[in-house]
Amino acid sequence: MDYKSLINISKLPNHIAIIMDGNGRWAKEHNKPRIFGHKNGVLSVRDIVEGAGEIGLKYLTLYAFSTENWNRPKVEITALMQLLVATLSKEFSSLNKNNVRLLAIGDLKSLPSDCEKELLKAVENTKNNTGLSLVLALSYSSRWEIVNAVKKITTAVTENRLSIADINEKTFQNYIETSTIPDPELLIRTSGELRISNFLLWQIAYSELYFTEKLWPDFNKNDLFEAIVNYQKRERRFGKTSEQLINK
Repeated sequence: MDYKSLINISKLPNHIAIIMDGNGRWAKEHNKPRIFGHKNGVLSVRDIVEGAGEIGLKYLTLYAFSTENWNRPKVEITALMQLLVATLSKEFSSLNKNNVRLLAIGDLKSLPSDCEKELLKAVENTKNNTGLSLVLALSYSSRWEIVNAVKKITTAVTENRLSIADINEKTFQNYIETSTIPDPELLIRTSGELRISNFLLWQIAYSELYFTEKLWPDFNKNDLFEAIVNYQKRERRFGKTSEQLINK
């Protein structure tokens, strides 16, 4: 089914976040090493970014590498970092051609120096693009982000730049990684796993959740469109009743 034709563009979410899961299992199903799955996962990223651009999505955040992923076998981590550098270098011209702005969130200083350098270079050189904002979550975890925000707020209070009485949800929002990005309205997870895995816990307080059995390398733009169509059929109440929404 062509789900793109079913999308109501006037009700498009501003921000979609995706937990890209299943590369390893996909590789195992094909009797290949895990890095084979990651390489094919890059192809899915390219297709999803293209699809997001086609419909005019404003923000797309991809959970590319968590802080917990550092616990994986060293050979896989090394291969992943090399793949990241190669992909950023290869896709740089394509990002500019398609007016995509690249952003990154996470503990970027923990990345290998060549990865951090290539990443920041791509971020700097696409900063003036006005189309899709593609946000890569790298060496990221939500608990790390929240603790880091608390440290920044504590420092601001200690240095008399912020009063304790002025700390509220809006204040906290200013100190997290996504302070300049709207919260995602839709969170997608591939591979059939039904958990959030320490991703954007603060930001998804009112996000709609969508889970699919498809492994990430099999997930394509039509699957993205299907998730959006599903999202548009839902009623987002934000604590209100259906009657309140109808009568507003």
